[in-house]
Parts: sequence; C-alpha cells; structure tokens
Amino acid sequence: MIRFLGYKIDKSSWIGLAWVYPKDLILEAGSSIGHLTFCVNLDRIHLHSHATIGRGNWITGFPTGTDSPYFGHEEERQAQLVLEEHAAITNRHLIDCTAEIVIGRFSTFAGFASQILTHSIDLEQNRQTSRPVKIGQYCFVGTNCVILGGAQLPDYSALAAKSLLNKPQEAPYTLYGGVPARFIKSLPRGSAYFHRDRGKVI
Repeated sequence: MIRFLGYKIDKSSWIGLAWVYPKDLILEAGSSIGHLTFCVNLDRIHLHSHATIGRGNWITGFPTGTDSPYFGHEEERQAQLVLEEHAAITNRHLIDCTAEIVIGRFSTFAGFASQILTHSIDLEQNRQTSRPVKIGQYCFVGTNCVILGGAQLPDYSALAAKSLLNKPQEAPYTLYGGVPARFIKSLPRGSAYFHRDRGKVI
C-alpha cells in the first residue's frame, strides 16, 4: 500500500487520465478509476478490492467540515462513495455524493447516463437536505436510471432501464422498474449473475 498526500493506494490499483481529488482516497488491490472521470468535493472515495469506476463519470458532493450553512443541520452526514469488492460503475454516469452512497459487492451500476442524486430541497423547511443511497450486493442497475436520496435496492435485485428508484425496496431476487420503480417480477435465485466470483461479466 502506497501512501501519497494522505491517500492509501495499493500498488496494483490504477487511475487513468482522470481528476480524482477527495479529502480521503482508498484504493485497494486491483481497483481502478478510468480515463476522464472527475471526482471532487467528497470526504472519501473507497474502492474495495477489484472495484472499478469506468470512463467519463462525473462524481461530486458537498464535503463536511466547512463553514458553509448548507447541510449544517445534518451532523451525521458523510459525503462519500464506497464500492465494495468487485462492484462496478461503468461509463458516463452522474453521481452526487452529498450523502453517502454504498454500492455492494459484485453489483454493477451499468449502461450509461444514469444518475444518483442524494440531495434535494425540502419545500416545507425551505432548506437543502440529503439522504444516503444503498445498492445491495449482486445487484444490477440498467442504463439511464435515476436513483434519489433515501432509496435502497435490496440484495440480488435489478433495476430496469429508464427507471426511477425513489424509496427503499425490500424484496431480494426482484426486478424493479418504472417511474416510480415498483415490483415487476421475481428473479430466479439460481441465476448465474447472483453466484459470480468475479465482478466483470464477459
């Protein structure tokens, strides 16, 4: 493990021609961040072993510990992105990490042009608020989806293309889809995708 500017970067990890500058960065063995990806204004980015962020992604947030009045009422907020082992974000997505985003092990944030938005405006309180997002393990998120703060995709489930996930879902082995996302059908528990021992699908 190499320590550089306070960052912890494994010798086998890799960063392409990208701008990656959070307060804290941890890249474990075999992890990578692709070309033309932009990662700023986060407390932390943590890629566990063999986790990957692809090309052309725009990943920003609003760091804690500043004098700004924004989000000052959210004392436990963490502006961080965590990809567990073998998790993947593919190419050309927009991800707002004002609150914590966790993508579980062996899950794929797939396709392109999807968004995760952890912050919004509370109209009743007239202030900006944020809520974390959790994508469980062995999940699949299709292309051009939107996931809002407070949403959760349960383990062993999929979100269909062009869907809006705006709240926590609970049932595993389920395909969710639509605007807003709802139960579409149950998925076979024996599906090979749910039993992979490596993240990349070929």
